[in-house]
Amino acid sequence: MFLGILAGLLTCALWGLTFVAARLVHPFSLFDITIARYGVFGLTCALTMLHPRFRLKGVSGRRIATGMMLGIIGYVGYFVLASQAVLLAGPVVPPLIIGIMPVILPAIANLMDKTIEWRRLALPLLMIAAGIGVVNVELVAKLDLQGQRMMLAGAGCAIAALLVWVLYGIVNARIMRAAEPPGTIDWTNLHGLGALAGSLVLIPMASNTYQTATTEDLLRFLGWAVVLGMTASWLATWCWSFASRRLPLALTAQLIVAETVFGLIFGLTLDARGPTAAEAIGAALQIAGVSLAVHTFTRRRRAALTAGSDATPQ
Repeated sequence: MFLGILAGLLTCALWGLTFVAARLVHPFSLFDITIARYGVFGLTCALTMLHPRFRLKGVSGRRIATGMMLGIIGYVGYFVLASQAVLLAGPVVPPLIIGIMPVILPAIANLMDKTIEWRRLALPLLMIAAGIGVVNVELVAKLDLQGQRMMLAGAGCAIAALLVWVLYGIVNARIMRAAEPPGTIDWTNLHGLGALAGSLVLIPMASNTYQTATTEDLLRFLGWAVVLGMTASWLATWCWSFASRRLPLALTAQLIVAETVFGLIFGLTLDARGPTAAEAIGAALQIAGVSLAVHTFTRRRRAALTAGSDATPQ
C-alpha cells in the first residue's frame, strides 16, 4: 500500500506539471510545447511497440481507432485547453475548476441510477462552489476590464478542459470495464499514437521561435519536452495503473485531489509568491469539498458491494 500511495502521488505531481508547462518553456508557444511533448510521447509508445512483448495482439480495428481518438482528445485537447486557461487566468483558478473532476464522473453516474441521496452531497458541493467563488471574487475585484475578460476566457478554457476530461473518462472507463478490456500497456501505447497524430495536426500553428531562441532557451525547451512526454504522459499512466492495482478505490479516487495541490504549488512557485488569504481559504474549501464528496460516493459504493456480497441467493 505504501508503494501504491507513492506511485499515486508521483502521478499527481507529474500531472500537475500540465498547469505550468506552457510557462516553463517561454518564449516558445503553447503549441510548440504541445507538439514536442506529444511527439516525444508518441514516439516513445511507437518504440515500445517494436518490442515483441508490447506489440498489439487481439485488438480490433475499432478499439485501435477509439484508443487513438481518446489520445487526441484526452491528451492533446485537454493539455491545450488547460495550459491556455493558466496563461489567461493565472495559476490558481484553473486547477481549482479542473480539480472538481473526481466529483463530476460519480455525479453523472448518480444522475443515471441515483445510488445516493443528493442531500448527502449538499455540503461538499457547497464547499466546492464556495471555494472557487472566494478565489474568483477576490481576483476579479483586482482586475481592470481587460483583465476580467482574460479571467473569464481562462475560466471558460478550464471548464472546457474539465468537460473534455469527463468525456474521456466516461468513454475510457466504459472500455476498460468491458468484458475483454485491452491491456494497460497496449491502451497507453494507442493513446500515445493518437496524441502523436494530434500533435502533427498542430504543426502549422507552431511558432518560429527556434530561429531566434538562445541555446539555453532551446535546451530548456527540449528538456521539458522530454520530461513531459516520457514522464508526465507515459510514466504517469503506468504509475497510476500501478497505484490502482494496490490501493482501494476510495483511496485512489481521493489521491487525484493531489493533482490540484501540485498544480497550485507549481504555479505559485513560478510566481515566487505564496497564496493570498482568499486563495488559501478558497483552495482549502474546494479540496476539502472534493475529498468529502469522493468519500461519500465511495463509502456508499462499499456499502452497496457489501450488501450484495451478503445477500443469500434465492
